[in-house]
Amino acid sequence: MKILVVDDERDVEILFRQKFRKEIKNKSLELVFAFSGQEALDLLEKTDPPEVMYIFSDINMPGMTGLELLDIVKARFPNIKISMISAYGDAENYNKAIDSGAKQFFTKPIDFVSLKKEITSLLN
Repeated sequence: MKILVVDDERDVEILFRQKFRKEIKNKSLELVFAFSGQEALDLLEKTDPPEVMYIFSDINMPGMTGLELLDIVKARFPNIKISMISAYGDAENYNKAIDSGAKQFFTKPIDFVSLKKEITSLLN
């Protein structure tokens, strides 16, 4: 399964590759990264249908926010599941994300045990 991680903080890629090392090695998971909402959309539009099955996106990014990306993805690619992350676990962001169709909402620092459960549920 191919997962797209969208975050303007580039060190997130290293963290995700460490946390999912086993899944990447046994090829049950492929991680791709975009560092802006627009880069994520460009990546999704490269293949029809997109190869990505799940998106994990930060909310607070310069340019297109994660919530704006969520709205676009849900409109253009309704079969892709998307979860949001924010450094701020405030009710406003949570409600906007869930009301817009996010599968899950995580706060930083990421609980990778919960995230792995979320991803495993998509594989079954």
